[in-house]
Order: sequence, then structure tokens, then C-alpha cells
Amino acid sequence: MQNNYETKQKFKYTFIFTAIIIAIVSVWVTNVLMSELKEEERKKIEIWAKSLHLISNSSDSTSIMNEYDNLLFELMQGNTTIPVIVTDTNGAITQEPMNIQVPENGRDAFLQKKVNQFRKNHDPIVLEVDGHPFQYVYYDDSTVLKRLQIFPFAQLGVVFIFIVISFLALNSSKKAEQNKVWVGLSKETAHQLGTPISSLMAWVEYLKTKNTDLQLLEEMDKDVQRLKTIAERFSKIGSNPDPEPMNLNEVILQAVGYMNKRISSKVTIDCRLSEKSVRVLMNESLFGWAIENLIKNAVDAMNGQGKITITLQEKGKRVLLDVSDTGKGIARSKFDAIFHPGYTTKKRGWGLGLSLVRRIIESYQKGKIYVLHSELNKGTTFRIELNKYDNE
Repeated sequence: MQNNYETKQKFKYTFIFTAIIIAIVSVWVTNVLMSELKEEERKKIEIWAKSLHLISNSSDSTSIMNEYDNLLFELMQGNTTIPVIVTDTNGAITQEPMNIQVPENGRDAFLQKKVNQFRKNHDPIVLEVDGHPFQYVYYDDSTVLKRLQIFPFAQLGVVFIFIVISFLALNSSKKAEQNKVWVGLSKETAHQLGTPISSLMAWVEYLKTKNTDLQLLEEMDKDVQRLKTIAERFSKIGSNPDPEPMNLNEVILQAVGYMNKRISSKVTIDCRLSEKSVRVLMNESLFGWAIENLIKNAVDAMNGQGKITITLQEKGKRVLLDVSDTGKGIARSKFDAIFHPGYTTKKRGWGLGLSLVRRIIESYQKGKIYVLHSELNKGTTFRIELNKYDNE
């Protein structure tokens, strides 16, 4: 497995490299657009300079007319980016449109549509003779100006996408790191429990040979077996235990039977299970652990007194398991947060119970768990959805 530190380092360098590329591309595009604008301004200044030259050398009428014609020609040819349409006072087009690709079919309708569009964007330039208008010049923004208008949004879009990708990558890296820590702690816990459990089992067998009270030894043996089950559960976190088809009714009743002896007598558990066998592919040990954690969570929510209702129903190829309590409820804004590691409302608690339940249900059972509904000071219902086992 790739070292997590190396993965974070690669991501950091990729992040820096991508940021540099975005900056370089932004500067390059800006420079290209600025160069085009500079070229446009130079052409305008050249025309202005020639106009000044024409005025300064107005002694020769023939040369003036020739330069005037040349100036007009350069003025007409100098516009390579601004779309222009010239019409008379009746709206008829008097000159060939500039910088506009006109289709062969529907030419008049296309140009009229363009005129209307240009009129909305800019007031036309009116050409007058003796104080009376005789032509209208309609124009649109130049190609360079349109690029400049779009460029900031395109740049922001690229930056936004980059930030989103970076956030998702960081989030994924964080989850991978959490999973690694989770699995490591679970494996280490199972390993550390192994030696004392083996020793306790040996001591129980030894005490059996010493005429010790059998009832006492039976209780001790139950506790040792329970420790063995806990160690087995921790050892399976992070591995891929092979699921087996199990009767969900039996697994639930076994978990409830264990918890009934260890919770307050003021809490009642009502199991409304299916009358027939409901088979689901599962790891019995891990799924039982999830049910126990849900019951513990419900008992804490009810402050040690109330009612827990476990309902099992089939819906097509799905099995729906609801665990309801009469506790303090959960605010809707916290429906997802309660499953995050570390989230807890108790003064003493690690906030790992429901996180563990989600991990077991989603990662090992390939199911879903969520808050079906909750009402403050009235109770909460958690729903688990599983796939029904079909061996046909």
C-alpha cells in the first residue's frame, strides 16, 4: 500500500504545479489580448496622424483629395474586428457589412436581426448632411473586447474548478488517513487483547480442576468469550471478512438478548420481527456489533429509561430494519453530522459509536443507514437498508 505521506507530498506538488500553470496561462492570455488592443490603438493613432498631416498640408487641393481618399480607404480597411452595418434612413443596407459572416440563405433576415441586436447594445452613429440624417452606422463590440469581457469569468471558472478538485482531493486524502488510523488502532487493540484473553482462558480451565464454584466459572467463561468476540470484531476492521447467509431475526434477537442484561431495567426493547426467516449476506459478529451500538445510543438518548422498538420488514429485494427510541431526538441539521467520527453530545464520549455503525453497514454489509425521522423530545428512528439474500 502506498505510503500516505508520499501521497500527500505528491498532491502538494501537483497542487503547486497546477496553480503555476493557471497563473502562466492567465498571464499569457492577458498579454495576447493586450497586444491586440495595442495594435488597434496604433492603427487609430496612425489614422489620426494622417488626418493631422492632411490638415497641415491643405495648400494643394489635388493632393488633399488623393490623401483624403487614401485616408478613407485605410480607415475602412483598418477595422478588422468591429462588426459594422450601415443603413439608410429607411433601414435599407447601403454597404457591404464588415466583419460579419453572412449566410447565403436568408441574408436579409439575418442582417436585420443583427441590426436589431446591435441597436440594443449600442446607439447607432448618425451621419448627417446639412443637418439631416442620411445614414446610420450600427456596430457591436470588437472580438478583442468580447474576449476581455469573457476572460475574467473563464478565469474564475478555471479557478473554481481547481478549488473544487483540490477540496475533493484533500477530503479524500483526509478520509484515507482517518481510515488508516481507524484500522491501525483496531488491529492494535485486537492484538493487545489477544495475550490477556488467552491467559484468562487458561486460568478458567485451571480453576475448573480446583473444584471452584461452577456457576462462578460459567460467568467468568462468558465474560472471557465476550472479550474474545470483541477482539475478533476489532481484528476484522479493515479486512474483508467473507459474508455468510444468516437469518436476520436470529442475529437481532441474539444482540438484543445480550443487551437486555446490561442496560437499565427501566428500558424495554420491543422486537417486531418477521414471522418467516429473513436471510441476508452478512458477517454476524460485525452486524451484531452494529445493533448493540444502536441500542446503546438509544439508551443514552433516553437517559436510561424509555422504550426501544426494533421493526423488520421486507420491501421487494430489500430488507428494512428500523430502530426507534423515545429519547431526546436529533435536530434535522445534525442528521448527517452524528455519523462523523468525533461527534458526540455526551460529556464523556469519543463519538465513534454511530461512525462505527455506518462503517459496518456500508463497508461490510453493502447497505445504508440514515435517520429516517426524528422529533425533539419525542424520539428518533434509524433505518438500515440491506439486500435480501437470494440463493436461487
